[in-house]
Amino acid sequence: MIDNEHWSWRTIFYHLFPLGCLGAPARNDFDAPCVDRISTLREWINHFEHLGINALLLGPVFESSSHGYDTADLFKVDRRLGNDDALGNFSRDLHRRGIRLVLDAVFHHTGRDFWAFRDVRERGRESQYCDWFHLDFSRRSPYGEPFHYKGWAGNYDLVKLNLKSAAVRKHLLDAVSSWVERFEIDGLRLDVADGLDADFIHELSEYCRRIKPAFWLMGEVVHGDYRNWAHPGALASTTNYEAYKGLWSSLNDRNYFEIAYSLNREFGPEGMYRGIPLYNFVDNHDVTRAASILREPTLLYPLYALLMTMPGVPSIYYGSEFGIEGRKQHGTDASLRPALDIRALSHHAPHPELCAAVKKLIALRHQLRALQVGDYAELHVAPEQFAFIRRFHSESIVIALNASAHTAQIPLRLPDGFSHLVDKLNSDEKFNGAGTRRLLPVPPRWARILIAN
Repeated sequence: MIDNEHWSWRTIFYHLFPLGCLGAPARNDFDAPCVDRISTLREWINHFEHLGINALLLGPVFESSSHGYDTADLFKVDRRLGNDDALGNFSRDLHRRGIRLVLDAVFHHTGRDFWAFRDVRERGRESQYCDWFHLDFSRRSPYGEPFHYKGWAGNYDLVKLNLKSAAVRKHLLDAVSSWVERFEIDGLRLDVADGLDADFIHELSEYCRRIKPAFWLMGEVVHGDYRNWAHPGALASTTNYEAYKGLWSSLNDRNYFEIAYSLNREFGPEGMYRGIPLYNFVDNHDVTRAASILREPTLLYPLYALLMTMPGVPSIYYGSEFGIEGRKQHGTDASLRPALDIRALSHHAPHPELCAAVKKLIALRHQLRALQVGDYAELHVAPEQFAFIRRFHSESIVIALNASAHTAQIPLRLPDGFSHLVDKLNSDEKFNGAGTRRLLPVPPRWARILIAN
């Protein structure tokens, strides 16, 4: 049960990758004029409202060489997307409609075109920015410069910043201040948060909450104990990659035991992450889309039913609510980040009924407090069936999932005191909850979300 609740607990995120979605050129011509593509994102706002989205995570928007994570200037909107006015107007439109804005912040590394690194390339040891990076003048770089430097994961297009440098820290904090002032942002996703210095994260957290007390910081963390990053004085949340893998592989392998184990480990009575609003997703800009990775398209329905009822903060990656496909392959993420027209997609969706199902699940997430902040306890797990209960104060919600192609009878042992179950997902169907054990019929490839009283 959550105390001192932050706005993120009541949030459904939509994650949009603008350089891909808006069809920006793959490479940046730094001599070209700005092209306002951001303004066309206004057409998506009606879709956000229709779904029930109340926060947008907008992928990298600042000047970069190619994909957005190879930053050239943190103080300039990428000219392929627009300018300050375009992003500022879009942010104001979002806020007028009750939708918060969170930006992608790349503080671990820059691109080779980053202005300070270009100065090092031109001036060598004479550059005043040498200590901004991890340089070694005793050997050459893979690109032939008379110095070596650290890159991200061996990728030398991404130049690791020296976060021990006071000048670097000031530059990054000044950038955050400018984003809050110019674009009224409500939070940041920290790229490669598991590679950032812990003391920098603490300084950033203190700084952000000083200039905007409800500011939200979420970090991209793939492996490790999320409590190392998400705790008071540091981040509010991290990506929940542990649950991500189990969400789809439990369905493909007919093995709900996998995700049940993860959820109990994370959020059960002795769960490691109780009280931490981990950022949950079924796909994103770095991984194969759910519609491509699942063995059968109809498994998307129990997948999203679990995403919207499990503990944490759910996020939808743009277009996946329509069941579009995209595979990470041959070293490229391009198919994961396609150009999409929301009007065309709405009329020609691969799985047109999925969006309506997701909308219904989101509405229940907003309506039922126990789904947002309630405790978690497992009730039943089998290869293709899974049931659990979420409780907050006097509200108790039973979630029953069926990944089978046939109706399943799920045996439930409810806690004492419950005599009725009302299914809010399926036309308020009613079931008798009395007794220590009962069989609950659950439709194929679907779910029940039941108020227990």
